[in-house]
Amino acid sequence: MFLGETGSGHTLVMDGPPDHGGRNLAPRPMETLLVGLGGCSSFDVVDILKKSRQQVTGCHTEMEAERADAVPAVFTKIHLHFVISGRELKENVVKRAVAMSAEKYCSASIMLGNAGVEISHSFEVRGSGD
Repeated sequence: MFLGETGSGHTLVMDGPPDHGGRNLAPRPMETLLVGLGGCSSFDVVDILKKSRQQVTGCHTEMEAERADAVPAVFTKIHLHFVISGRELKENVVKRAVAMSAEKYCSASIMLGNAGVEISHSFEVRGSGD
């Protein structure tokens, strides 16, 4: 098990499976990388929507990823599906926010894409009661 201390002073716990010497007590490092990508993209999307005066009440991102079969087992494909909830959300504004995050703002997504990972995005808009 490993503790990582971030530049902002927070601690992150990571572990591995028992067959690799871990105890399965925390997320795997590659899972943490994937969650970081989802967080980076989600933060951007919500920030862009709020700056566009959209009444966002929630955002969660569902992700699917594929990894290479050989070592190193790098990510080869990642799909992010944003579920945005709010009041009177405009679908075209949400679409633009997702595209802007993917193409301009999300450092993690752009870095992984430049490294050859096929990254795709989709979204759905839900009312605040959904």
